[in-house]
Amino acid sequence: MSAAATAAAVAVSDAEIDAAARDLEGADALEILRWAADRFAPRLGFGTGFGVEGCVLIDLVGRSQLPVDIFTLDTGLFFPETYELWRRLEARYSVTIRAVHPELNVADQAQVHGPELWKRDPDACCRMRKIEPLTREARRFDAWITAIRRDQTAERRNARIVERDARFGLVKINPLASWTASQVWRYALDHEVPYNPLHDQGFPSIGCEPCTSVVAPGEDARAGRWRGSAKTECGLHLVPLSSAPGRSS
Repeated sequence: MSAAATAAAVAVSDAEIDAAARDLEGADALEILRWAADRFAPRLGFGTGFGVEGCVLIDLVGRSQLPVDIFTLDTGLFFPETYELWRRLEARYSVTIRAVHPELNVADQAQVHGPELWKRDPDACCRMRKIEPLTREARRFDAWITAIRRDQTAERRNARIVERDARFGLVKINPLASWTASQVWRYALDHEVPYNPLHDQGFPSIGCEPCTSVVAPGEDARAGRWRGSAKTECGLHLVPLSSAPGRSS
């Protein structure tokens, strides 16, 4: 990350972040988004993977015409239904969702690293197709919005409404951190938010097509992500080991 981008993020003090996290805990998502826009626009981004949570946030941003730069990390491996949803959301809310691409397309990655890298080394695949593109994209921003919820994974359990992102050097805003899956779906259905039809076909959590499978009744909602491995996160929301408590760089 450039020195200028790092300096911009550091300009937001830990005290300000702590105060915002405290004051906005319990606030509704639109209030949080408006605070973020007032504080950080135009250097405020929202990276969506087109899960139902992301669709809810696009609805809130679009309805209120908030100055948020919406983008997606287009790995080239989305389901066809995801690409169609992308177009529907842009049309419904009159927004542009920018595509951020990896340095290598899928065919070139196969030539350099061998076919179907996601099967042999899913962490490496996620790093090249998600983490590295977002690291480059982060230079545009001082803060970014995410659609994570605390009850999704153990790694997200302690997410605050506002926090410092140790991986990307930005302020991170999580407007839906305290929401449950039921609250997300209630909002989506009440407001007729477009969502991925695969959710109605046994896919509660949808990522890249090769790494997403149907979830059986009674399984964890993210059991279909990277099935057969211990992996539960692509890495975008994990704190690097060098930044974790008790670790040195």
